Amino acid sequence: MTNKVKVSNLGYPRIGKNREWKKTLEAFWAGKLNEEEFRTEMAEIQLQHLKTQQEAGIELIPVNDFTFYDHVLDTAVMFGIVPPRYVYDGGDIGLDLYFAMARGNAEATACEMTKWFNTNYHYIVPEIGAQTPRLTENKPLAAYRFAKSQAGIEGKPVILGLYTFLKLSKGFASADIAKIAARFLPVYVQLLQELKQEGVSWVQIDEPAIVTGINKAELTLLNSIYTEISNSVPGLNIILQTYFEAAEPLEALLELPVQGLGLDFVHDGGANLASIERLGWPEDKWLGAGIIDGRNIWRSDLDAKLQLLEKLSVHVPLERLILQPSCSLLHVPVTVQGEVKLKTTVKAALAFANEKLTELSLIGAALGDNREASAAALAASREALASFRALPERGRKDVAEEVLRLEDLPDQRSLPFAERLKVQQEKWQLPLLPTTTIGSFPQTVEVRQARLKWRKGVWNQERYEGFVREQIADAITFQEKLGLDVLVHGEFERTDMVEFFGEKLAGYLFTSNGWVQSYGSRCVKPPVIYADIAFIAPMTVKESVYAQSLTQLPVKGMLTGPVTILNWSFVRDDLSREEVANQIALALRHEVKALEDAGIEMIQVDEPAIREGLPLKAEDREEYLNWAVKSFRIATNHVKATTQIHTHMCYSEFNDMIDSISAMDADVISIETSRSHGELIVSFEEQEYDKGIGLGVYDIHSPRVPAVEEMTANIDRALRVLDPEQFWINPDCGLKTRGWQETEDALRNMVRAAAIARENVGVIASK
Repeated sequence: MTNKVKVSNLGYPRIGKNREWKKTLEAFWAGKLNEEEFRTEMAEIQLQHLKTQQEAGIELIPVNDFTFYDHVLDTAVMFGIVPPRYVYDGGDIGLDLYFAMARGNAEATACEMTKWFNTNYHYIVPEIGAQTPRLTENKPLAAYRFAKSQAGIEGKPVILGLYTFLKLSKGFASADIAKIAARFLPVYVQLLQELKQEGVSWVQIDEPAIVTGINKAELTLLNSIYTEISNSVPGLNIILQTYFEAAEPLEALLELPVQGLGLDFVHDGGANLASIERLGWPEDKWLGAGIIDGRNIWRSDLDAKLQLLEKLSVHVPLERLILQPSCSLLHVPVTVQGEVKLKTTVKAALAFANEKLTELSLIGAALGDNREASAAALAASREALASFRALPERGRKDVAEEVLRLEDLPDQRSLPFAERLKVQQEKWQLPLLPTTTIGSFPQTVEVRQARLKWRKGVWNQERYEGFVREQIADAITFQEKLGLDVLVHGEFERTDMVEFFGEKLAGYLFTSNGWVQSYGSRCVKPPVIYADIAFIAPMTVKESVYAQSLTQLPVKGMLTGPVTILNWSFVRDDLSREEVANQIALALRHEVKALEDAGIEMIQVDEPAIREGLPLKAEDREEYLNWAVKSFRIATNHVKATTQIHTHMCYSEFNDMIDSISAMDADVISIETSRSHGELIVSFEEQEYDKGIGLGVYDIHSPRVPAVEEMTANIDRALRVLDPEQFWINPDCGLKTRGWQETEDALRNMVRAAAIARENVGVIASK
């Protein structure tokens, strides 16, 4: 194996080493930067990203992966796809309109936002109606020119493929996708022709929707799209990029008229290699081999990667092999370099984006003429992994024994829901259409600064806890004055709904700068599950009990569920996700018991991320849902019949998992729905749900405060298909990212809307 292979990247984290991108974006929104200053600072960040990849030895460097908010929104805007509720005359789309689509404004609600496949990233959902697509700006061309002029880089433009773009969009019947594609295809062709005229050699067209399953009609559509592109733009090298799962049926995809096909060899379950071994590989095609995990943070087993490449080289000559991550590195932090607080053994086992680029270059060198020179680096990597794997906390006997005892635990509540409902109604005496919030209240600068002072030792534990108690007391008073029926303590002591618990459980570690983008400027720093998870001591009881002591109204205890803790963490890769979820569930079971023993008998165990872990292939979903439901029940099914268990979910397309959600056996579920403009309610017209449910009546991701009439309309529509006896009224999600004034205004409107809805229900009942 002496031939040189190409080394490529599929996308680089946008946020910057120190979240410069986020800070610039928020400064612009706050009016601290004008548009020229904003664009200048963003260009500097973009240039630094390009140079970092260049210095890492990446040959095919992606361009147009950089965005001011979201790449799917960029694609919609580039084609002039603006929903009619925005004032748009068909001219240039400026930043005001661009950000209004993402965040909403005083006149119009934001576009729907949902998860990017099964990741923690959110994209803005395009709304395709009667608009005529046109190329408002060739953004990939501008990005290519920028890289070439500023860094001397012949970039590889990255474009979201037409098939995937339409699959991710809304506003048309699925049966009409071929007709819609025909409207867009000439614009795609124009874009690619302009790239070719500029001298672009390679274009990466991302089509991840392929891996979710593709039928004969969809294959026909895919073939027609790429045949037209091939005929209209001959000589342009296109690599059709898939990721997150196996690309099937591979034999059909290999017949597409493109020059290369990118496959994920990390998250495919071995299926892509098996298909290649069965089918072989066409002599005229390149293989983009995604061998380095783009979604997790662990150092790769480079020996295993070289063995995989040895198998691939039997079928694919190295001169047609491109080494790359399994997907864009958008989903991992930028660099391990600044993680000075981690133990040496643990830090050496980590690989963020920059380190993954180094791994790719090292493997490329090992496959080329520098194998001997690479031997020392390969040996060091091997030693680092061995030391990490040998850590005793990764194989705790007590945790293993508790997991084995799972079979002896009851698998359901002491009473079925219908009987629990009666005793809970008698206990709680809540009004019709009870109002509540999802959990968190605004994390002001004051709150964040207090936490920082405590962490740095400027404040001692007593002073910090006193500050938190003051915030809780203010929040309880605030909620009582508004007239909410079920209260929360506000979660002022929590930085993040997963990190908070991770800090109090055995088996977690925390990075100093391991930030990743969630949506827009919202960045999260996922905790890291590196060892066995175990309960240490009560985590939430103190704050919950204090809050309850201040009011006669019920206060919910607030926990994050096992599947969300799993899905919003970087997870060890030596155990199955089911095994790790069960460890987390057992730890939470102890916490639920501690809350109940302390008199907190309304407990919310949030599972906002349960859907995002859903396998992309339909045939794999039942198994996942079975163990996800089981883990929730492990954590909650031991409580008394009068104890009311709540849960919250985000972006749940309810109709395709209603049975599993019901099987979780939570007494009340709240679901984020407002950005979908009531579409989720349609599912209740077709399917029955018999437990308590709150459909979020306003969008907390936007600073916009909806009017009472708007919320009342949302409630009224829900009550057409749901029994008022089961319906709760709440915001879409937690209020952590909002300001106090907008929170007060929105919740006051929500309470008023609830009062109007109660009156309306009463009028109907009296007729």
